[in-house]
Amino acid sequence: MQIKINSQFSITSLRLFTSGNQTQRCLNSQLAFILALFVSTLYAQTQSADQILNQANLLYNNGRYAQAILLYRKAEERGANPVATSFNTANSLFQLNKFPEAVAAYRKAVNFSNGEFVPALANLAAVLYRIGEYAESIAVYRRALGLDPSNASAWIYLAEAYQKTGDNVGALQALEKARQIDSIDVSLIYQQSEIHIAMDEFEAAANLVKEGYAKNPEETDFLIYLGDIYRLNKNFSESAASYREALAIKPNDKELLYKLADCLAEDQKPYLAMDVLSQIVLMDSSFTDAAIFLGNLAFEMEWLDRAETAYMLAGRHGNNEALYGLQNIVYEYIQKKRTGEAKQTIRKILELYPNKAELRAEFNSILEGE
Repeated sequence: MQIKINSQFSITSLRLFTSGNQTQRCLNSQLAFILALFVSTLYAQTQSADQILNQANLLYNNGRYAQAILLYRKAEERGANPVATSFNTANSLFQLNKFPEAVAAYRKAVNFSNGEFVPALANLAAVLYRIGEYAESIAVYRRALGLDPSNASAWIYLAEAYQKTGDNVGALQALEKARQIDSIDVSLIYQQSEIHIAMDEFEAAANLVKEGYAKNPEETDFLIYLGDIYRLNKNFSESAASYREALAIKPNDKELLYKLADCLAEDQKPYLAMDVLSQIVLMDSSFTDAAIFLGNLAFEMEWLDRAETAYMLAGRHGNNEALYGLQNIVYEYIQKKRTGEAKQTIRKILELYPNKAELRAEFNSILEGE
């Protein structure tokens, strides 16, 4: 979670005091900045609190967080709004990865505002989450949301904190609040669905995604995700139907076709799976995972010639797993006493892998009869 300087206290640019053009030309850019900072610090002795705050904000915006902290503290000594100085000091400390110190500074901002400055509460909760204080982070987020319940981001972060404590119900309720505020953000539907899945509530997850797709028909990924949910729940027919519905919209999506093939194979429909995998390798012969998968299924079905073709395709495209598949085919031929076919496959292997001397040594006894 990114913590930014709050716009209410972000002041615009400040023209640093310099010592004249001639001096500037004689100094490099780093020395010029140091001189400007030194002179501006001296000048700060006569500046008002708001002027010093302006300078501090400029330093912050330029990434000079340590220097900004010094001026924020000086501005507070001069009577600047302590909520502003404490809050922006905390932001600077956060940028420096000084999280415990940032927590202390955010607490000061909260206290100076009598607990009513929502950005300080939200940022305090965020840093508490960052350092693993999830229970307190939840409490502070709830204080912030009590003051500003329309903050969708805070509800989302609250949900994440609830998940860290294992409170999935609280997380779901927080995400539902976020969705009521921001009905356009479809990522919230995915987040809620993931929690339902973690709770083994697959039907609730599926219904949520269906609802999301009905309202956002352009979001094709909902159909793919719905297929994933059904597959996790071992409902392979519904999973395949969802994948096919998505493929009607994205017919050339090779990854989606692979998902469908995997689902069909898991549903004990290897022939259909092989047809889909063949479609993939025709579309893109370099998709070696599909070729290997096709080879494995064909081998299991004892279609050794088809398995060999698939493995050779994968091997030509550099997939080393192909070699193991081809070796298995050789051993299968030998076991079936189909020595001639075993030798043919060996020759193909040696042609595909000419630099692997260990292969020739392994198959030498088979080839000796030639």
